Amino acid sequence: MLIKTVQIGRPCDEHGNYLPRGTPPPPVPERAPDDWFPYDSQVQFETAELLYKQIKMSVGNINALLRLWAATLYKHSDCAPFEDAKELFSRIDNTLLGDVKWESFQMSYNGLRPDGDAPTWMSAPHEFHFRNPDLIIGKLLSNKDFHGEIDYTIMRQFEPEAPHQRHLQDFMGGDWTWRQGDIIAEDPNTHGACFVPIILGSDKTTVSVATGQNEYYPIYISIGNVHNNVRRAHRNAVALLGFLAIPKADKRYTDDLQFRKFRRQLFHSSLARILQSLKSTMTTPKVMRCADGHFRRVIYGLGPYIADYPEQALLACIVQGWCPKCTAKNSDLDGSQSGRRSRNHTDILVEEWTLDVLWHNYGIVGDIVPFTNDFPRADINELLSFDLLHQLIKGTFKDHLVDWVEQYIRSTYSSADAKAILADIDRRISVVPHFSRLRRFPEGRGFKQWTGDDSKALMKVYLPAIAGYVPRAMVRTIRYFLEFCYLGRRDIHTNETVAEMEHILARFHHEREIFRTCGVRNGFSLPRQHSLVHYPRMVWEFGAPNGLCSSITESRHIKAVKEPWRRSSRFNALGQMLTTNQRLDKLAAARVDFKSRGMLEQTALDAAISAFCKFHCQTTSACPNSTYEVREAQDDDEEVPAGPDSDKDDDDIDQGPRREETVTLAKKAKRGHSRSVYALAGEIHQPLFPTALRRFLWAEKHPRRSHSSHLVPIERCPNVEHSDKIYVVYSAVALFYAPSDPSGVGGMRRELIRATPSWRHGATRYDCVLLKGSNNPNVLGGFDIARVFLLFTIRYDYVHYPCALVQRYEFVADQPDRDTGMWIVRPRTDSSAIAVVNTDSILRAAHLIPAFNAYDEDVPDDLPYYHSLDVYTRFYVNKFTDHHSFATLS
Repeated sequence: MLIKTVQIGRPCDEHGNYLPRGTPPPPVPERAPDDWFPYDSQVQFETAELLYKQIKMSVGNINALLRLWAATLYKHSDCAPFEDAKELFSRIDNTLLGDVKWESFQMSYNGLRPDGDAPTWMSAPHEFHFRNPDLIIGKLLSNKDFHGEIDYTIMRQFEPEAPHQRHLQDFMGGDWTWRQGDIIAEDPNTHGACFVPIILGSDKTTVSVATGQNEYYPIYISIGNVHNNVRRAHRNAVALLGFLAIPKADKRYTDDLQFRKFRRQLFHSSLARILQSLKSTMTTPKVMRCADGHFRRVIYGLGPYIADYPEQALLACIVQGWCPKCTAKNSDLDGSQSGRRSRNHTDILVEEWTLDVLWHNYGIVGDIVPFTNDFPRADINELLSFDLLHQLIKGTFKDHLVDWVEQYIRSTYSSADAKAILADIDRRISVVPHFSRLRRFPEGRGFKQWTGDDSKALMKVYLPAIAGYVPRAMVRTIRYFLEFCYLGRRDIHTNETVAEMEHILARFHHEREIFRTCGVRNGFSLPRQHSLVHYPRMVWEFGAPNGLCSSITESRHIKAVKEPWRRSSRFNALGQMLTTNQRLDKLAAARVDFKSRGMLEQTALDAAISAFCKFHCQTTSACPNSTYEVREAQDDDEEVPAGPDSDKDDDDIDQGPRREETVTLAKKAKRGHSRSVYALAGEIHQPLFPTALRRFLWAEKHPRRSHSSHLVPIERCPNVEHSDKIYVVYSAVALFYAPSDPSGVGGMRRELIRATPSWRHGATRYDCVLLKGSNNPNVLGGFDIARVFLLFTIRYDYVHYPCALVQRYEFVADQPDRDTGMWIVRPRTDSSAIAVVNTDSILRAAHLIPAFNAYDEDVPDDLPYYHSLDVYTRFYVNKFTDHHSFATLS
């Protein structure tokens, strides 16, 4: 990759003097390799982490467990790691690493009050809890766990094969940081300093609908230097900064203009107060230690703010219904000529016009001052970030398009026919076949409480469900919208992908006119849908959108708000939640420290055995109880896949580095199956299995063949009647690189492929897969589709072959379906349809959805979803299952 950098972020010494290039970082005072302070041992630390962080065990249960533990050790004159829960908490609290104490302040209304009794909100104090953001940033910047995944220099990256193509990925490679670097480089006081953009995010969240105080208002903080994959992998790169107050008023004052103004200004004033400790370092650099061990002169700057649309309107001080990024009229957001909103433009308008004109003509709340006005180089309009979750997935897809389709059906057909069509659409959705991680809708989409995950899941299966029931232009509208979403979520963007986003968006805008034509919509002046027009430019500004999505902060709600609330007593819960978050941060910081010193390379048991052997035997090789024997002590009857637990399809994130893509069979064979090829063929009802296996072995023995094995007379193929035994397994694990999907820091994902006669003690499950090496590289990205009916290993001629027995599919046409954009396939019935392939030829699982629109009949009420692949004969190859599928199959 070609990189052009701005000369900032140079290492210096602790006094701020720049160092010559190549100077190694100064040594860090190292603690002893057996110093577990404030814990006594690895067992004590891991016990505290297990009970408090992972299991979240209650105080009473911790005390009960420790008493039982102590009882088993009493006869050995030993004791449990902790005496009780109080000692466990004390050890965590005494951890110095990650310790940023909570602070608080109060704000209250100080404006004019009415004569007589004033509303309670005017006199009530509003309390804010926060942690010093300067200290938090110091912890993030120096976190050793981020070493190699953090940028200290502003850069522009270019594709090596096409030097004119920008490589837009992480935040520090965007145009916004480049402009900030130009400003920093111009000032002699800041020239050469490391720019640290402050990323913020806030959103109200509900913890319980059954209690009185059920809302909290967390605010989070991160730094733009950390790579997107780290921020998305939830490796403590997004920290809880504080909790904002939520002003309450009697219902009669809820819409009171004075109360609404107070609520807005309280939000901005509190943010300015919380971030005040950062202000001096925005103009005067400060020397800080970084994750690579070097000191650098650091200068802060307010960066992107992650928020949903209501929060964006509050932040930008605009009227709901207007765009916070541009000056388009709220009555015609996509049609009117508009320019960009900016701090300077707003200031000029506020000086020239009255509040009423500002409100109605420009959508500006003119009597509120944004918090960003208190900080240098900060313009809230340009800092508002992408919001893939609320603007695209929940907003445009679920609240707009899905609702419009239903409106069309209800307005076009009679009441009875509309109900029948909607019921059949639900049935189509409910019979979608299995796929790993794909949420099923047993009753269709007819439920009240929609979550972001529900909307994401419906996006993946919605197109085939409506095809044939709505005009083709409606299908294409949703297809182009989905393609825009999936393309926008790419891990890396270039000039070409941004141009493609603009092209697809234009097609979406063209096709959506069908909703106007059919009378469903009078117009499309919708702020969340309008926000799509700003995405291409924001990619240039901030890099790939997936590093700044509100789903990152939403996921933090679980760990920072909801789980701490659930483990609280519910009485004055916030104080307990603050303590819980502080303890979790200390445990995380302690783990990073112990890991960086190589103290967690062995499990506590392995370390204890090694220490025992070293003391008693002087060498681990003489120890009678080796760690290998401990690790391999497993139930012989249990199949152990070479990846996630066989019953957990959601354990799909691989935390390791990027490596070769593989498909690995389960480690242990299933008992009860015949070891003979011909007997097994009868057992699985696949009479062509022996022939297919013989042709496979011939192909393996003739790798440089010039013709297909199916053209070879079967008599010339190896005889498998007396071959070594076959061992059957029910699953395999595909490991592949999918950085645009939820993945580890290396971008790797795992996926289970199943071929089992009974999945979870129920029906059969035979998954479909993508096969490499298609004869037509222009079709489906050069892949073939097949269904796996058997996973097995066979030893032939002293070589082990991991194999799959598959049925191949063929493409119905030489191009994708024009409306859905997906390829359509059907099972092959020729002599080479049944084949044996090496698992090396499998990339990953494929998801097929029946092409319902090819049938005039409704989906049978008694059709179970696990029989769909057997009943239907034409299928869409679903490219919307995840972002890897979209990139591979588009």
